[in-house]
Amino acid sequence: MLGKLSNFYHEAKANRWFRLFTVFCRVVLALGFIPSGYVKVAGERFTGLSSNHPLGHYFDALHDTGFYYTFIGLGQLLIALLLLIPRTALLGAILYLPVILNICVLAYATRFEGTRITTVMVLANLYLLCWDADRLKHLLLFKRSGAETDTTPKKPLSNKFPFAFFGAVAVAVALVIALNFLYEIRPGNSPGDCRSGCPDSSYPKACEGFCDCIHKEGKALDKCLEEYEQAKGREKAAQ
Repeated sequence: MLGKLSNFYHEAKANRWFRLFTVFCRVVLALGFIPSGYVKVAGERFTGLSSNHPLGHYFDALHDTGFYYTFIGLGQLLIALLLLIPRTALLGAILYLPVILNICVLAYATRFEGTRITTVMVLANLYLLCWDADRLKHLLLFKRSGAETDTTPKKPLSNKFPFAFFGAVAVAVALVIALNFLYEIRPGNSPGDCRSGCPDSSYPKACEGFCDCIHKEGKALDKCLEEYEQAKGREKAAQ
């Protein structure tokens, strides 16, 4: 199994399509950090979410941390720059992972609409780490085998399109989109977004109450979900 995996890895490294996909991932991930990093360095609030939104609470507190907020922005800009430079791309991918993983978990914890994007970004970051696995294992102090010497002759790049790999990528993205529909209710980015799903809900009054709890009263997400479940029970009993 390890031998097959190693053969696949070396074939991928010598494939033009894999290399283009790697560059694409580096550029897209870098572009994901440049705007958010610049906003923090400029001292502006990161999003237009209201202060009553669960994630809005967090961003307000983060914005008020002073130079720590600027420090995060500078870190994101530095990581983006490292990703764009081939020689430092691995270091950029290593530094990118804890940051984007933290953002992804935060998005899920607050049921933010950006969970799909952040999940795909985590997967793209993991791909970049796998792409440089041969370099990464030396950083982790694994010994280099005799078959992996720098004198190994380089093979010409293959133009064979990896249908199986890109099919797996498409399936992974589809699964990320599908998994995000598991939430019964979300706060949305605004009162209108939140209420837009209420007419189609089995419990429209409970849904509207949840939206008011979040966007008007500014209560914590867990408290609003608790009240939503209670309202669902009353509405179900009345039906």
